[in-house]
Amino acid sequence: MDAPLQDCTIEEQIGVVRVLWAEGVKPVEIHLRMLAQYGQSTTSQRKVYEWVEMFKSGRTLVTDEGRSVRPSTSRTQDHKSSRKASSLQ
Repeated sequence: MDAPLQDCTIEEQIGVVRVLWAEGVKPVEIHLRMLAQYGQSTTSQRKVYEWVEMFKSGRTLVTDEGRSVRPSTSRTQDHKSSRKASSLQ
């Protein structure tokens, strides 16, 4: 049988990793179980290990940080202060 969940997002896979890790499943087993469900769409075993380490460190979000938009630095207080000082000169 083909893997039934070949259409999936990274966030879905991170969620699966989080749930299985919380249940005490080892990363290698998590990856094998995901391969059975997601087939070719499965993320690498290395990524599964990275995500498990992040959850061990306290991460709770399942959004992929690599895809997030970086915040504008012009909104930080330091940047505003330096812009104000340069405009006064």
